[in-house]
Amino acid sequence: MSTERVPQQERSRATRARLLTATVDCLVEYGWSGTTTTVVAARAQVSRGAQLHHYPTRAALVVDAVGHLAQLRADEIRAEAAALPAGPRRLDRVIDMLATAFTGPLFAAALELWVAARTDRDLRDALVPLEAMVGREMHRLTVELLGADERRPGVRESIQATLDLLRGLGVANLLADDSARRTALLDTWKRQLATILDPPTTTQSRPAADSAAGRRAPEDRRNHG
Repeated sequence: MSTERVPQQERSRATRARLLTATVDCLVEYGWSGTTTTVVAARAQVSRGAQLHHYPTRAALVVDAVGHLAQLRADEIRAEAAALPAGPRRLDRVIDMLATAFTGPLFAAALELWVAARTDRDLRDALVPLEAMVGREMHRLTVELLGADERRPGVRESIQATLDLLRGLGVANLLADDSARRTALLDTWKRQLATILDPPTTTQSRPAADSAAGRRAPEDRRNHG
C-alpha cells in the first residue's frame, strides 16, 4: 500500500506544480480578470476535476501560486549569491539581483493580485498573510546576503527602505522601460547603504587630531613655562 501511495503523492505534486506555473503565466498574460480556473486548467493540461480537487477556489489557487514561486525565486537568489565573491562589489551585485526580483514576471503577477485584492475581500483575506510572510522572508534574505548587522541603529530601517525602493522602481518599470532612471537611483542608494552598513570609524580622524595637538604643544609649553 505504501508503494502505491508514493507514486500517487508524486503525481499530486506534479499536478500542483503544473497548476501553479500555469496560474502565474496566466496572471502575467491575461491579468486577474482573465485568470479563471478553467483557463488555468486548460493551460496546465489538467482536468477540471483534478484542478478543483487541489484548489477549490480561484483565490486559493492564485495565492498558492504566487507564494510558491516567491519561495522558488528566493532560493534562486540564494544560489546566485553563493557564487558572488566577498568584497566591496558584493553589495552592488546583491542589490542588482534583488532589483531583478521586482521587475520579472512574478512581480507582475503579484501586482495583479494586489490591485484585485483592493475590491475582492476573499482574495484580500487570503493575500494579506501571504504578503506578510513573503515580506519577512525577503527582509531576512536581504540581511543574510548583505551580512547586515541589524543591532546597529538604522540598519533594519535601511534594509526595509531598500526593499520599498526596489518595489516602487519595479512598479514604475511596468508601463515603460525605466532602466536608466532606476540605475541612477540605485547607484546613489548603494553608496548611501554601504555607508550605513559599514560606517567609517572615528579612528580615521585621529591622526589629524594628534598632529594638531602636537603642533599646539610647544606654544602651550611656552605659555606655561
